Amino acid sequence: MSDTPVLVWTGESGPQSVRWRSENGAAPPKRVVAVDDTTPADTAYRLASEGTALVWQGDFQNARQLMNALVRRIDRKPAKPRKPPPAPSTPVEAFNRHRMAQAQRAHTLGMLLIPVDPGHVIPLRRAPDVQQACEEVFGPADEPYTVSLRELLGLIGAHEWRRKGVEVAALGERIHPHYGVFAPLRSDYLGLVAEAPLPATGCALAFDIGTGTGVLATILARRGVERVVATDRDARALACARENLTRLGLDGRVQIVETDLFPPGRAPLVVCNPPWVPARPSSPLEHAVYDPDSRMLRGFLAGLAAHLAPQGEGWLLLSDLAEHLGLRSRSELESWIAAGGLQVIERIETRPTHPKAWDSSDPFHAARAAEVVSLWRLSAVA
Repeated sequence: MSDTPVLVWTGESGPQSVRWRSENGAAPPKRVVAVDDTTPADTAYRLASEGTALVWQGDFQNARQLMNALVRRIDRKPAKPRKPPPAPSTPVEAFNRHRMAQAQRAHTLGMLLIPVDPGHVIPLRRAPDVQQACEEVFGPADEPYTVSLRELLGLIGAHEWRRKGVEVAALGERIHPHYGVFAPLRSDYLGLVAEAPLPATGCALAFDIGTGTGVLATILARRGVERVVATDRDARALACARENLTRLGLDGRVQIVETDLFPPGRAPLVVCNPPWVPARPSSPLEHAVYDPDSRMLRGFLAGLAAHLAPQGEGWLLLSDLAEHLGLRSRSELESWIAAGGLQVIERIETRPTHPKAWDSSDPFHAARAAEVVSLWRLSAVA
């Protein structure tokens, strides 16, 4: 931990300093005060809103109650109605405004900090045992550190996902996601890969580009693909995929390769499920959802033809949510396909089944209600 930043503040006994941990990439706060069970929620909210971090010194469960109180204060409507800002003129403006509000909310809630002793032990009353959850993400800890309660709760939740796994209907098996690796919660795109016709020329080899948990590589192997080469550039994803494949007895048929996009060679089938939203992620953990300027999507389409075996197919799994949000047009996507020397064989579509598709309170309900997820079957232009 010697290369991690240091959080510095003045406590009752004088200057204090301790290591700062943030997997979200947040910088250590510049203003810090110690608070405990006697600190009023309104005071804590005012300080957090002003950018002052709160190092908790009281009962751990009371810290969770304070977090809930901060959420209520962020969400409550002002007593005196304010003049509402002008309505967004475009879907893009609405999306950007929502993202800014989300970032501000996360920043305020991230101001409540928890001290952690060596060995990932929280020195607070009624604190849970977080050693395994923290070690899975941070590794061993031989020095004390601080972490935001919001992020700590995320680590605990991710540990439970990893322990219990996610049931994947297309497999009849559980996939166990690691912290920071996109969990395969949406059955729509997984079902497309499970049911789309394999290339008529046979499929002795397939590439899975950006494998994440390894779920698509697993589906392909279970469908009879003799060998799958699964790639990713993220260390957590590589470790997660290896663990899942070993658990399912497929590590002998699926090779994990650390690289950006394609492995060397050509394959009869190349599959990619890039991030669907072309926007800048607000933290490293959002890279599985947000892809600035559609970097991965464009890279896949630009390099696909050079990695397809003769008469091979590329399968692009993509939602059109970005089109409904005004972040990317269908004509842009089609132009990238053509520029890559590719042609569309078929587009297989399905409607999303996730809860947000039916949630009318969601700020992007109209876009989500119209969303279609497609498997684009692509081939190189002869």
